[in-house]
Amino acid sequence: MIPVVVRNVVTEAQGVVRLVLGSEDGSDLPGFEAGAHIDLHLPSGLIRQYSLCRMQSEAQYYEIAVLKDPQSRGGSSEVHRLKIGDGLLISEPKNHFPLMDTKRHSVLVAGGIGVTPMLPMAQQLQKMGLPFEFHYCAKSPETAAFSSALESSSFADKMHFHYSQVPSSGRMDVVNVLSRHSSDSELYICGPADFISYVLLQAKMLGWPEDRMHREFFAAPAMDENIGDNTPFKVKIHSTGEVFDVEADQSIFEVLDNNGVFLAVSCESGVCGTCQTGVIEGVPDHRDVFLTDKEHAQGKLVMPCCSRSKTPVLELDL
Repeated sequence: MIPVVVRNVVTEAQGVVRLVLGSEDGSDLPGFEAGAHIDLHLPSGLIRQYSLCRMQSEAQYYEIAVLKDPQSRGGSSEVHRLKIGDGLLISEPKNHFPLMDTKRHSVLVAGGIGVTPMLPMAQQLQKMGLPFEFHYCAKSPETAAFSSALESSSFADKMHFHYSQVPSSGRMDVVNVLSRHSSDSELYICGPADFISYVLLQAKMLGWPEDRMHREFFAAPAMDENIGDNTPFKVKIHSTGEVFDVEADQSIFEVLDNNGVFLAVSCESGVCGTCQTGVIEGVPDHRDVFLTDKEHAQGKLVMPCCSRSKTPVLELDL
């Protein structure tokens, strides 16, 4: 873990604060690529993931921007209470949402606070001289974090703002935008779960290959899930042969943790990929949004924080 100090707190939009986090001793923080995030360990003990929202201009600082979400489980509210001088622990940057190593045209689509990983992506693409367009969807300029900075950025000519509550702007015509690039581009999207799901569905219907549709969820889509319908099963540890019962109201992670089997977990909702584990035998019942449809079908990986098993026994590569 890396100790940092809140060096500045800036209101970026309605309900959005940007934190500048500086190394405790003034030393350089680890470098990162666009799309990376950090785990933020809050004073209450909560751990939350936040995208690094700007490329480093000074090596001793990171920046994150956080929306105060009314549906929050407590993390965003606690971030909004942080003050200059508060000390925190963070992880080194992790990147499950990188830019692909290709010279293809990139279509960046941000919904609301989903702009945070997109801003450094745009910075990096501009610096590399690669073609891209950036579509930013929000309710209004007042709720759109970084809108002024993006309007005056070096890539302002590539920006397209879609404000649903501004008549002269209106919602993004997703089909029109995606239909122009289905054969020659990479799609990157981040934002609310339902927004991402809708855009990906339209892209799929327009013939976008799955391996060119890249997404990062901040929260899992709402699921019609009834715990009473969950079937108990057993989880087997490949390295030791131990077998544990997973009841209908338990997650695989909870059972492993209760029995002393360590597994790194962060979001606990199948979003971040931290707990990704290999499957030796059995068929996972996938309930995450991190793995692709292809990876779900292959059944070689599972997210123990939220997924279950379709077979009586699920043997994990642990």
